[in-house]
Amino acid sequence: MAQNAPVLVTGASGFVGSAVARALLAEGRSVRVLLRPGSSRANVVDLAVDIRVGALEDKASLEAALSGCAALFHVAADYRIWVRDPAAMYCANVEGTRALMEAALAQGVERVVYTSSVAALGLAADGGAADETTPSTLDDMIGPYKRSKFLAEEAVRDLVRQRGLPAVIVNPSTPIGPRDVKPTPTGRMIVEAASGRMPAFVDTGLNLVHVDDVAQGHLLAEERGRVGERYILGGENLTLKEILRRIAALAGRRPPLLALPIPAIWPAALLAEAAARVTGREPFVTRDGLRMARHKMFFTSAKAMRELGYAPRPADSGLADAVAWFRRAGMCP
Repeated sequence: MAQNAPVLVTGASGFVGSAVARALLAEGRSVRVLLRPGSSRANVVDLAVDIRVGALEDKASLEAALSGCAALFHVAADYRIWVRDPAAMYCANVEGTRALMEAALAQGVERVVYTSSVAALGLAADGGAADETTPSTLDDMIGPYKRSKFLAEEAVRDLVRQRGLPAVIVNPSTPIGPRDVKPTPTGRMIVEAASGRMPAFVDTGLNLVHVDDVAQGHLLAEERGRVGERYILGGENLTLKEILRRIAALAGRRPPLLALPIPAIWPAALLAEAAARVTGREPFVTRDGLRMARHKMFFTSAKAMRELGYAPRPADSGLADAVAWFRRAGMCP
């Protein structure tokens, strides 16, 4: 790889992308970032990066941003559980990914790390931890986000097989921690719980991982990952009840004790989505979210630990950093 050649990071204004950019800078790399014209620059304003303006729908801007780059970290994605116009999400996550990968091939980029998601993976039928080989099909994907990430990962793998794209795929689980400016759906849950506004919970589970560990996993995948392989970048499997208990302890609040069956929340999701279609604001509870909550989204990062040397910290560290950052940002008391 060309010495000191720039590395392009897409999505650097976002949660995971900004963490990847910071990790690269910490290693002394020359970092270029691609931002949409209207993107917030809050997460990159203090970073010594070369900012290029463009969009995944603009082929010329992609080729210009990649010119001279030795590596590409494609982190950008439209991550929302509910979206008023699914076509826009497919355009960004699927067609945009394909266009960027084709531009990387045209520009001779030597290494690509594509940020997929555990959303594109299958779930263990017994409620245990799934891995990279757990079977999944497009029909298993709930909602436009999961479907778009599944299709985008398929597009990347097709280009690896058919045209030799030098790409490694990483599948982060549920990142938590500082600089979740939007915030993400999980960040919204942490804000609500730390503010004492979540009186109840459902019986589900998530795999939580510190966002900075996810970023480090990206760099390890670039260095040690096998082309065409996928690597889960996860952390700790926890039930939602336990997650909310830990957030309550950090925030000095009482944890919610009321467990609700999913059917009891369905009418609230219908009302929330109806309101969202009028206001345009993402609802806190959605039907797709409830469908996903029927399954514990537990995963193992054993392959990344074994092959990449990936070593995530305990989930409590990410939760503590998230609550502290949201408080400093004025998002919760």
